Amino acid sequence: MNIIIRNGRLIDPANQIDALLDIYIAGGRITALGQAPEGFVATEELEARGHIVCPGLIDLQARLREPGQKHKGTIASESRAAAAAGITTLCCPPDTQPVIDTPAVAEQIRHRAAEAGLARVLPIGALTQGLEGQQLSSMQALQSAGCIVMGNARRAIANTLVQRRALEYAATLGLTVFFNSEDPWLGADGCVHEGALSTRLGLAGIPECAEVIAVGRDLMLVEQTGVRAHFGQLSSARAVEMIATARARGLPVSADVSAHQLFLTEMDVAEFDSLCHVRPPLRSQRDREGLRAALADGTISAICSDHQPHDRDAKLAPFAATEPGISALETLLPLTLRLVEEGVLGLADAIARLTSEPAAILGLELGQLGIGAPADLCIFDPTHHWQLSEAQLLSRGKNTPFLGWELSGKVRYTLLEGRIVHRPTAQINNLNTEQA
Repeated sequence: MNIIIRNGRLIDPANQIDALLDIYIAGGRITALGQAPEGFVATEELEARGHIVCPGLIDLQARLREPGQKHKGTIASESRAAAAAGITTLCCPPDTQPVIDTPAVAEQIRHRAAEAGLARVLPIGALTQGLEGQQLSSMQALQSAGCIVMGNARRAIANTLVQRRALEYAATLGLTVFFNSEDPWLGADGCVHEGALSTRLGLAGIPECAEVIAVGRDLMLVEQTGVRAHFGQLSSARAVEMIATARARGLPVSADVSAHQLFLTEMDVAEFDSLCHVRPPLRSQRDREGLRAALADGTISAICSDHQPHDRDAKLAPFAATEPGISALETLLPLTLRLVEEGVLGLADAIARLTSEPAAILGLELGQLGIGAPADLCIFDPTHHWQLSEAQLLSRGKNTPFLGWELSGKVRYTLLEGRIVHRPTAQINNLNTEQA
């Protein structure tokens, strides 16, 4: 389709554009900004007056529950939710069932995503076979099957030599390694941040040092091997300080934070609210402010959803017995825009943390709207205020502590490689009527 997007405010941090510009799309790519290219004939026009037009959002951590847990979600259901949230690219961690440690599993995920056609799904290959930390996976084969980054999810590699060899292997292939750093012994039985609140509630805690010690170990191995490293879903101010120091010393490291860690703290668990049971746990007010400061100064360069949809039963047991995780795709953009309202980030910087910065971490040409770039776009109304309810969530998982929150920012259109994969419901109904 040849598409014109008219009268929108184009914000493209990668190319330092913030202006009212029409966008012209053909062949799945951006062909012109401002003036129509010669001979261009549109097959559809989208009116974006009063709306912001930005690159499609890139989520560095989203569990889609397929393969292995289709009762919680599928690639089709969760990519539909992603499209409605303006997200065009999703990174799927390797702890699926079976694990993404063979080309067959990676290709199955990519095939399912292509069938759905609603979002680009990038499988993260396992560093070790079965995520067991014993034998290295066939990273070169996984890379050929479309795994552009590797990781071991939240499964720690206990043997330091195995981890070193894994990082060396990844480095020789030019791969980035994703870390979810947590000492498996210090946090083994915990479910909340260790502190006065955990003691009062009688819940086993996960100390801050579980993350800090693991980050320190991982940074030493990064320095030893020279591998590009990304530290995902950090939760403590101390760990962020270590990342900042490593970056200042020239280590090739980056970091992201889950959106919920920027708003919630351990105090939100005070009523045993299982919707606030997450891993890593919600930490102290000081940690939250440290994460926000690191986001503002660029130490943390991306915000992710850390999407983990659950069925209702997963959150109905006593707190410690419930499964951790939040259904978070559809709150990623609104919560990031709330950071703008609260003065943590400027609007362009906030959009960069969801687009160009994650793209740079992945080493992809996505996350920007330069001429010739893939036409992945999100068009949203920043002034639209709404209250989050279960009925509005397209994800199969309704497990979010943000139910009832007043949010702003409503996605109107999402385009993936020049195809409209989400549009206002009224327009979809009209199209269906016309086709009938």
